[in-house]
Amino acid sequence: MKINFNELPEFQKEFKRLGKKYKSLSDDLQEFCNVVSAVPLGNSKHFNVITQTELFCVVKARLFCRYLKGTSLRIVYSYFEQEQRIEFIELYFKGDKENEDRERIKEYLKNNQD
Repeated sequence: MKINFNELPEFQKEFKRLGKKYKSLSDDLQEFCNVVSAVPLGNSKHFNVITQTELFCVVKARLFCRYLKGTSLRIVYSYFEQEQRIEFIELYFKGDKENEDRERIKEYLKNNQD
């Protein structure tokens, strides 16, 4: 079964902004989609389930960016197993900020309770 991918508007803004800086980003994201299509919750220590509800898991993972040579971006997404859907919530450069936007994730959880 094919997984569908969605992006929150905030994610799209971050992607656009970071994409200007890191030219390989759209290819890197495509590669990431290939990986999570095969293993939605990840396959290594670079994936970390932050929150789990009955409907979905929120996962923080490393997004390897060829342009960054070694350091990586972080990507936060939710995986809905029943619907075979992944929704990208946040994308950030580890050097710019230490952790994910917990407020955004809380808001996301609140909006996806039904």
